[in-house]
Parts: sequence; structure tokens; C-alpha cells
Amino acid sequence: MTADATDLNYGSIGALLGALHARKISASELLDHTIARIEALDGPINAIIVRDFDRARDAARAADAALGRGERLPLLGIPVTLKEPFNVAGLPTTWGFPHFRDFQPAEDALVVSRLKAAGAVIIGKTNIPIGLRDFQSYNEIHGTTNNPWDLGRSPGGSSGGCGAALAAGFGPLSIGSDIGGSIRVPSHFCGVFGHKPSLGLVPLRGYGLPPAPPVPGQGDLAVVGPMARTAADLALSLDVIAGPDETRDGIGYRLAPPPPRHEQLKDFRILVIDTHPLMPTGDAVRSAIGRLAERLERSGAQVARSSTALPDLAESARLYMKLVNAARSPRLTPAALAEAQGLAAALSPDDRSLQAERARGWAMLHREWLATDAARLQLQQRWHELFREFDAVIYPAAAVPAFPHDHSEPFDARQLDIDGRLYNYSDACFIWADPASTCGLPATAVPIERTPTGLPIGVQIIGPYLEDRTTIALAGLIEREFGGFVPPPPLSAMQSAK
Repeated sequence: MTADATDLNYGSIGALLGALHARKISASELLDHTIARIEALDGPINAIIVRDFDRARDAARAADAALGRGERLPLLGIPVTLKEPFNVAGLPTTWGFPHFRDFQPAEDALVVSRLKAAGAVIIGKTNIPIGLRDFQSYNEIHGTTNNPWDLGRSPGGSSGGCGAALAAGFGPLSIGSDIGGSIRVPSHFCGVFGHKPSLGLVPLRGYGLPPAPPVPGQGDLAVVGPMARTAADLALSLDVIAGPDETRDGIGYRLAPPPPRHEQLKDFRILVIDTHPLMPTGDAVRSAIGRLAERLERSGAQVARSSTALPDLAESARLYMKLVNAARSPRLTPAALAEAQGLAAALSPDDRSLQAERARGWAMLHREWLATDAARLQLQQRWHELFREFDAVIYPAAAVPAFPHDHSEPFDARQLDIDGRLYNYSDACFIWADPASTCGLPATAVPIERTPTGLPIGVQIIGPYLEDRTTIALAGLIEREFGGFVPPPPLSAMQSAK
């Protein structure tokens, strides 16, 4: 059974705002309910690892006063959580690194400021892997976050704490980030919605490795975006946090994204891709995507399973591996960087494995990066041409549903089981983040069904650059027609905080 729209545990932002506006509940009562649920249920999940409840109570009282004056803001009185790396004045920002344990920024990240200006009540931060480098969420400071659907499995990474918090009913909105599927994979693993925005749509100021100053600018590949339990909540929250940084870009332009291409399923032209030339898709995911494609066709949508316009996914994945590791190389320790450079130097020029491309990305010189970026521009043009023929591409978010915890070292020796065969863990996980990450395209994760053992399965909907409203709209239509978020059964039976 899907969550009751008026349920304080699992209600949407819209439903909760309606209750607040109708004075059925106060912002303080909603916050107290959310805090009680976290305190009662988060112990074995460990999603909310930095709690700011006292200041949240002050913010809720201020929201009640504003509501009493008749003020209406997009998130007024709504409890919100944030991924740990977002700067919040007075709270630690560590990225999971023990040596940053005591670092506290002096000011909020711009996204946090926008949430507060919209009336959001910030209740705390969610867990991550160290340095955001894993598809699990654990670190020495805060321990391991478990998936509410199965505590022995990963909630995903690096926004795994966000996904777990939403699935557990710890507030209706969490803000994550994504460079390698870090919003999309936790959404898929935890059965929630997530949106990786078009590159540059949401500003990154105040989202950086400590102790870097919160300067305006845009990272390569990296984005921040919302995670929620409905597509409508993604759209609402994206409108709050998107737009140019007022201290720099906002001087010269304003955000004006186009409306969704269509309002009905029957009008959408959808390309469905369930395989990859370099990595298999597990049967559970592939068969679920197949059933979704059949449902879409029965609803009148134009569905294709292949297209000559589709760029070469193998070449795209190799390009992505170079770019993502070049983007992340400043976070490597000197010893790790030296090791990567030595490995890259030892590789033969014709080695086209994903591990080889990853090593070359770590050791990339600037002139090599320019050539790689030129190849990306050509790839972006190919996708632009494809989206003349199609409105959206449905694509796996990961090869498998949530997998069991594996914290073994060394990291590069880990393997992922896909239908009984073992594959390199990093390659098997990262590969699905391309092409949306490589080309800066919007991608909306939407839950579509569950495995026979009850684990969630989701897909990502990839769309044209800056047409974020189209991918979110299609996610909303899929949610409306075929069902969306469902609470984890063990938690739906545990109402001790109600």
C-alpha cells in the first residue's frame, strides 16, 4: 500500500504544506514528530549523523509565526536534511575525513541559504562515504548507514544517507550531490526519487572539500540536487535551489528553463536502453525495465528499444572514466596520485579497459584534458541530435538492486556479483552514471517496482540539457500511472514515533 498523502511520516511536501496552511498541524508539531521518529528508528539505520534539533526548533517556531501572519513560502515549516558536505554555519563539514573532524564553516552553502529563505527547517546532515568515493555510505567518524529495506545492504553512495532518511520517513526532502551516480544510485537502492540537474543549474558555492573557501564557480561533472518521495517534490525543491550564483553569474543572466515537452504519456517519444556493451545488466533490473517499457507502450507512448542516433556507449564510458578521475584527482593523497601516475605510465597505449582509462584520468596533463574535453563536446552534440528524435531515454541507474555491504580493502580489489559472475566493483557501479554525467544532462531517478525479495528497483530518465522539467514530468507520469514510492514494510509496521 502506498503512503497516505496526509501521513506525517511519508506525506509529500505539498500534503504537509496543506496541513500547515489549514492549521491541522503546526510546524513545531511536525518537527517534533520527525525528531521523535528519527530518535526511535534511526539507531539501526544511522542516516542522520549530524543533528541540529535545537536550532531546528527555533526555525520551526519562526515558521509558525510566519504562517500565523499568513506568509506562504515554498518550504515554510518543512523539515529538510542535507548531505554532510554542504556547509552549514555551526555544524561540522568533514567529507568523512577524520582530520576534518573539527572543521566548521563560517557561513552556509548557497543552496542551504536558499532552502532557509524558502522557509525550510534544517534538521541535520546525512551520512556519506569518505571523500564521496563509494557506492556505500560509511566512514570512521560516523560509522555505516544501512538500507531501510534490508539493514545488511548498502543504501548507495555517496548520497546514501539521504536515500535512507527518505525511505525511513525522516522528512520529505533531502539534498544530495552527484558526479558518479551519487543521487541516482541511492534513489534506486532505497526506492525514492532523485534528480541530477543539468550541469551548472544549481550553484556549488559552499559545497567543497574543507577548508576551501566558499567561492562561486562550477566543478566539472559535479552537481547538487534534490531527493524526495514524489516527482512533484523534486520539481518544487529544484525551483527553490536552482539559478545562477548572485555573486557572479546572476549579474548577467537569469534562469528560464523550458516547460516539459509533454503533459501526457501518450505524447512522449522514449528510447529504452537496458544493456551496456562493457557491463551486463542484472536480470532483476533488465526485466523490470522491460516490463516498464511494455506498460509505457500500452499507455500510448512511442517506445523504441534501439536507435542509430544513440552514441557509442563504450567510447562514452571510457571518456567518462577519464573525466571523472581527472575531476577527482585533487582529492587523492600524494602517495595515491604517485601510484596512479606510475600505473598510467606502465599501461600499454592500446589498453582500452575501464581501469586503464581511470588511471590515465588520474595522471592526465592539461593538454590531454583539453583533447578529452573536445571529445566530450562532440559527444554532447550527438546527444543533442538524439533528443530531436526522442524526448527522453530510460536507462539503468545500476546493474543490480541494493547489494550487501562490502568494506573490504583494497578498494580496487572489490568485486560485484551480477547474476553469479564477478565484475570489478568500481567499473560495475560507475559505468551507469555516464552519459548524463559526462554530458551534463539532467537525469531523474524514479522507482518502478521491487524484486521478488522486496528490494526496490528504479531507473534514471535522461533528457536534453537544461530540460530538467521534462525528465521530472515523465517521472511524475510514471509515478501517477504505475505507482511510485512505497514505504519499507518493516518501517511501515513500526509506528512507535507516531
